[in-house]
Amino acid sequence: MEHPLNIFSFLPHEIQAKYIHVLMTCVVVLITLLFGSIASKMKSEVPTKGQNFFELLVTGIYKMAIDIMGEEGRPYVPLIFAIGIYVFFSNILGLIPGFVAPTSNLNTTVAPAIIVFFTYNYIGFKKHGVGYIKHFMGPMLALAPLMIIIELIGHLSRPLSLSMRLFGNIFGEDLVIAILFFLAPYLVPLPMFFIGLFTSALQAYVFMMLSMIYISGALEEAH
Repeated sequence: MEHPLNIFSFLPHEIQAKYIHVLMTCVVVLITLLFGSIASKMKSEVPTKGQNFFELLVTGIYKMAIDIMGEEGRPYVPLIFAIGIYVFFSNILGLIPGFVAPTSNLNTTVAPAIIVFFTYNYIGFKKHGVGYIKHFMGPMLALAPLMIIIELIGHLSRPLSLSMRLFGNIFGEDLVIAILFFLAPYLVPLPMFFIGLFTSALQAYVFMMLSMIYISGALEEAH
């Protein structure tokens, strides 16, 4: 999808066509660092509304992560939180005039999906050693040759599922908003804007939830 009007319109068209989502990803990183810097300075004994919000957000995600992954999953919460924040800001960036959602490009969504894939498999081998292979062999040794193939297909499809789901939702959402904006510039796109805010948060939540489920599975003993 073409994005003729954005904050990088001053760059040559060839650069925009190839690297617009990379440039927008840099914007997301800067926004994330800014919010992180603001949050890290909120240490007042009498919490402000902003501090209460950040504490509630962090506490809620930590609790959800421990409920899903258990205490062994505590070291991996910062990674999950970072990916969730990155995905959320990448999603909502496309709702701001002059910006493009990086996650409306498949290359951008594949990156965190691959990170999650290699991370949970690394965690599995780190905890279980070679015994992690038992996760792929199924409950019966006689079925192991068939189960290994099925499990490998299932695990390899996980990054594809994570990336395609996120890309499809954000790309479709941005496309609908853009069409409505050109047809009726003011009132009609407004409901879609609020729906976009909701789905942006929802997609970030789903990405985090599935990532935690995959890590939880890698930490479990093979049955």
